[in-house]
Amino acid sequence: MLSIRRSASAFVAVAIGVALVAAATLLLASGRPQVPDRLAQAAVMVQSPEAGAPADSFAPTRPWSATTATALVGRLAGLPGVAAAVPDRTFYAQPLVDGRPSTADTGREDAHQGHGWSSAQLGGLRLTAGGPPRQPGEAVVDRALGLRAGTSVTLLTAAGPESYTVTGLVDAPGVHVADEVAAALAPGVRAIGLVLAPGADPERVAVAARGVVGADGRVLTGDARGALEPSSDARTRWIGMQVLTATAALAGFVTIFVVSSTFAFTISQRRRELGLLRAVGATPRQVRRMVYAEALAVGATAGLIGLLVGAALAPTLGRLLVDVGFEPSTFRVRYAPWPVMVSLAAGPVIALLAVWSASRRAARVRPLEALREAAVEQRPIGRLRIATGVLLVAVGAALSLGTATADDARDGATFALYAVMALVAGATVLAPAVVGPVVRLLRSPVRRPGGAIGMLVRGGALTATRRTASTAAPVLLTVAFAVLVSGMVRTTTAAYAAGRVDNVNAGWIVVPDRAPGLSDRAVAATGGTALLPTTVFRTDPGTVPENRPLTALGVDPAGFATANRALTVVAGSLNDLRGDDTVVVTASANRLPSEPYAVVFADGALVSLRVVAVVTDDSLPGDLLLPRAVVRTHDPSALTSTVYVRDRIDPPVGARIVDVPAWAAEADAAEDRLVWLFTLLLIGVSAGYGAIAVANTVLLAAAGRAADLRLIRMAGATRRQVIWLVTAESALVVLIGALLGGAVAFVGLLSIRAGLAEQIGAPVDLVVPWSVIAGVVGLCLLLAVLASMLPTWRLLRHRPARSSGGIVG
Repeated sequence: MLSIRRSASAFVAVAIGVALVAAATLLLASGRPQVPDRLAQAAVMVQSPEAGAPADSFAPTRPWSATTATALVGRLAGLPGVAAAVPDRTFYAQPLVDGRPSTADTGREDAHQGHGWSSAQLGGLRLTAGGPPRQPGEAVVDRALGLRAGTSVTLLTAAGPESYTVTGLVDAPGVHVADEVAAALAPGVRAIGLVLAPGADPERVAVAARGVVGADGRVLTGDARGALEPSSDARTRWIGMQVLTATAALAGFVTIFVVSSTFAFTISQRRRELGLLRAVGATPRQVRRMVYAEALAVGATAGLIGLLVGAALAPTLGRLLVDVGFEPSTFRVRYAPWPVMVSLAAGPVIALLAVWSASRRAARVRPLEALREAAVEQRPIGRLRIATGVLLVAVGAALSLGTATADDARDGATFALYAVMALVAGATVLAPAVVGPVVRLLRSPVRRPGGAIGMLVRGGALTATRRTASTAAPVLLTVAFAVLVSGMVRTTTAAYAAGRVDNVNAGWIVVPDRAPGLSDRAVAATGGTALLPTTVFRTDPGTVPENRPLTALGVDPAGFATANRALTVVAGSLNDLRGDDTVVVTASANRLPSEPYAVVFADGALVSLRVVAVVTDDSLPGDLLLPRAVVRTHDPSALTSTVYVRDRIDPPVGARIVDVPAWAAEADAAEDRLVWLFTLLLIGVSAGYGAIAVANTVLLAAAGRAADLRLIRMAGATRRQVIWLVTAESALVVLIGALLGGAVAFVGLLSIRAGLAEQIGAPVDLVVPWSVIAGVVGLCLLLAVLASMLPTWRLLRHRPARSSGGIVG
């Protein structure tokens, strides 16, 4: 039977793995879109047509025009059971405190949004002081700002700072103005809320509403209203789902890897015991079944413990995800049945998958093994194992080639991850054959500390290649993932920042400060070249998908051509971008100059534009170019994202000025921060497992070598020399694993660099965060040394004595 000491590491590894899987799946099950508080009292919501875009694009829905929205509101208000139909208009409005945008609730998108006062009834919003806004120049604000009814407040809008009188206060973020003001600032409508009469059936009203709306929108009830959550919350929730999914997948993969290594080492130590079982009549099938039963017992009990731990930690982890930005502030942990079932099954499944290879090896033990006194490994690496390892390395090389030639960065990252997984698995399978050459390569460093000790360290590693490979395997895995993931993130971030710098011809760049964008008044004060982005929708019947969202940039064509070094015109002329019906498209649009190009703007207006120029796909930080005046006409709440200026200026309200390298580094700073935190999380998971596996394997090895160490002590070695011997052996094993893991990861990083250079069209520097890698290797080395030194020191506290029966002590 498997002893408690031998099964402890496998038990801990499976328990931790299941705990991570349980916590991650519980958090995933809780990650449903939430109904916004300000719409919670509307039992039925009608949403404008969905954008024809992938779910992870977070594009807004195609808006209704003011005329269409008014007609829909009138028809919906007349339905039985509907007390009121309220169009929800949203526009940019941010209070200024002490002349600067307020910092209250800056992480919430609705903190800098304005709405018509009639929308307040959709969330059951009640005034805590004052009265509602009834005319232009009046507003209701959040009482957290510390203002009083009757005082004035400056609201920063897309046009610029404007003075409003505070007529009332509410207990919610955002600004509410008179409905006619909201209609002017947000002519397009994306949602209509239905406030029901007392006793009305929401489902019956929803059926009637679908008959009114038809194909021109969606009717939402219950939890489905979560589709109306702010796009920033949806994006944050999606990022959290990727983090949790990757964590659960990595936990499962690494757990199988670590437990497999542990079982392999345990089987190697039990060869005499298994040989004795074979000698008394046990068949290979019975031995295999015994090993499976032991693994199943470990997996089931560890899985149950892991489930309880994961369920208990889920609320704390949920709050942590919100704090670091992986989940929106509305996230709440909810317990569901399916994560429990998955977690209960994960323990046994992980253990059985991990023990598969070890069970085959156990079944091949011959009866004569019980008679052998030597612990030297007799069987070299098998042909099937060599073939498997070579195949995995070949797959990893092919995926690395795919990484280097990938046109899309996301595809390249995926290929790189799979490539390193295949190479790690291949290196682990082939490790016993590789240990010998690596040890000989490291002969000089190993010999330097002392002749006899160096000889013993080298000899032990060469004669026990399986044991050395099993101990080095978790280090290999940990270092490979740490090098690949951290290096990939840093290299990609630096490469894209360098590409942005090369594409800009400007001395300084004006960017928003505590605001989502720059107002028109701020842009006018800079005198530079501005980009005014908006979302338009391609609705031509010949296009697929329908309502495809596109990013259009409102620009001055002459200034944009000067500031953008990447701009390449392939047909037409950028100088013709003037008037209210012209557009510049990219080559992927498959349009020629003078051809029509119909789009729906943010105000819901369908406009047929005329193509005046075609540029290369990499010429624009968007999809289309429009005259700035056209964007402002159709999107009164659009905010300028960037202004290019030649000389340094004093930034206006809501803005700050940075040099081009700083702007390039900050362009995706928030996302880069989350990606780096995610990277450290993945490295932490793999490093934790690696540390457990290394410590356990070294502990088992020390326990199994008690007689050998006492013999060395009897031969005249001091206790310090023996401790130095096991320390040097542990350091050598960690060094072997780190070298193999680093070599595997660098193959992936080189292919990533080649792919990035191909995409950017310029050389890319390989950035490796050595501090992270040094920390991972140092952790493995520290635990390996402690796990070997402590039991050896305890074993050799008393000098062994020789008796007639052998060595005792």
